[in-house]
Amino acid sequence: MIGRLRTSFARVVASWRVEEGRGGRGARTPNLFEAAAVYVSARAEDDQEQVDEAAAWVSPEALSFGVSELACRAVVALARERGESPRTVARALLGLPAA
Repeated sequence: MIGRLRTSFARVVASWRVEEGRGGRGARTPNLFEAAAVYVSARAEDDQEQVDEAAAWVSPEALSFGVSELACRAVVALARERGESPRTVARALLGLPAA
């Protein structure tokens, strides 16, 4: 299941990539969704160096918003895949009893 989430996150990040600055200015800046995807996947892989790097790309508030949005989208995607409600999937992911 984690592998499928990682693959989904990678696809989402690829679709949200920020293009390099116009006029050949060089380095692009990661957006908050990319930071959230890298942060969450690094946490899942227990890669503290990557966690710290992703957390430095955006403000803590923006990262929190991005992680929240990523969680919502992941739960919805899993719910659709399983044919269950998002509430049931979220509770199962957290190890909570069915409501």
